[in-house]
Amino acid sequence: MGLLDSFEKGLERAVNSAFAKTFRSGIQPVEIAAALRSELDKKAAVVTRDRILAPNTFVVRLATADHATMAQLGDALGDELDALVQKHARSQGYTFAGPVSISLERDENLSTGTLRIDSNTAKGTVSWRGVVDVEGRRHPLTKSRTVIGRGTDADITISDAGTSRKHVEILWDGERAMVRDLGSTNGTLLNGTKVAEAALPSDSTITIGRTDIVFRVVAQAAPPRPTMPADDATRVFDVRGGGGVA
Repeated sequence: MGLLDSFEKGLERAVNSAFAKTFRSGIQPVEIAAALRSELDKKAAVVTRDRILAPNTFVVRLATADHATMAQLGDALGDELDALVQKHARSQGYTFAGPVSISLERDENLSTGTLRIDSNTAKGTVSWRGVVDVEGRRHPLTKSRTVIGRGTDADITISDAGTSRKHVEILWDGERAMVRDLGSTNGTLLNGTKVAEAALPSDSTITIGRTDIVFRVVAQAAPPRPTMPADDATRVFDVRGGGGVA
């Protein structure tokens, strides 16, 4: 089943079949969905080798009659459009600089059955946030040094008995990251290779005990950058790959 087919079925559950017939003479919701998907693809921009930034604010301009028809759907239409944009972005590997916003506006210069979409990236400086996915939860790296282990005094506590109390730490300065084993009993693997410390590119998998920890870098509006401790400032590696010290 295609993406738009899925969208149409979701929309049909939100409105009754009698009302759906009114779409025949003007813009249909699936046409808005297709236009949003096209806008994402057209405006997506490669920021680095592994990051593609897509617009996250959209204004859908509709003729007066079409706008009145869509307004009758209320939140149902907005929810479906938002879900479609998010799903398409995930499938294409796009990231957003902030929350997705989709609004429908009346444009008296448009004729019934036509639409126009204006889009842009949320204003403000775009920065990159380090996060780790572990045991089904996402944890943002809010400090320059994040300790992971089974101890309650670790910054991120995991339930795996095969890990040490303070097993591994991730260093993150807002742009670059590295992983360091903290003298654990069973060691630390990075993408299947045992390491003491190493550069940590985005989408890398750290394995401690039976637990996989996936490090990712995601776009966001710029927050204050954590300060790297002085003794680590010259030892942090470039998150974009390679083994050289930055």
